[in-house]
Amino acid sequence: MGRIIFDTATSMNGWIADEAGSLDWLFAVDHDGLPEGGLLPKGVTVLVEGSTTYEWALRAEALLEHPEKWQLFYGQKPTFVFTRRSLPVPAGADVRFVSGPVAELLPRLRAAAGDGDIWVMGGGDLAGQFFDAGALDGIGLTVAPVALTGGAPLLPRRIEADRLRLVSAHAHGQFARLVYDVVR
Repeated sequence: MGRIIFDTATSMNGWIADEAGSLDWLFAVDHDGLPEGGLLPKGVTVLVEGSTTYEWALRAEALLEHPEKWQLFYGQKPTFVFTRRSLPVPAGADVRFVSGPVAELLPRLRAAAGDGDIWVMGGGDLAGQFFDAGALDGIGLTVAPVALTGGAPLLPRRIEADRLRLVSAHAHGQFARLVYDVVR
């Protein structure tokens, strides 16, 4: 059984999107010094995201108008989107809409992942729900040298230091990469 990881970019003061729901601030940072293929997690076979993250990706990359781009970003990986709404799906994409408590959906997510990892892409509240359910195994943060005045919080939960163990901290160009294991 693989791990469930929350891996995201964040501003240095803990926001994953600005007040307008935009990530333009992230793409404005010089990306020189990032490894080939970026800092995205490896070994992932299932993606999980909330509806805000999903809808942002659809808009930002025009995935409904250019469904071939879905494969570039997501490949053949099943993408589970937590929502109670009916949302559009790019042609050919394996998008599965789910709702309900994370704990109840874990068997379905793990079955789809097989031996691979599950990447909780966003948002922070969804990742917090995985933490609350005792299902989150790791947190990977790519910290950008940007301070925002508000927006979507990284993890809107109080998580004490005894629940996190630092695995690594590295500089990659303008970014700091922090990886934590979640301690049960």
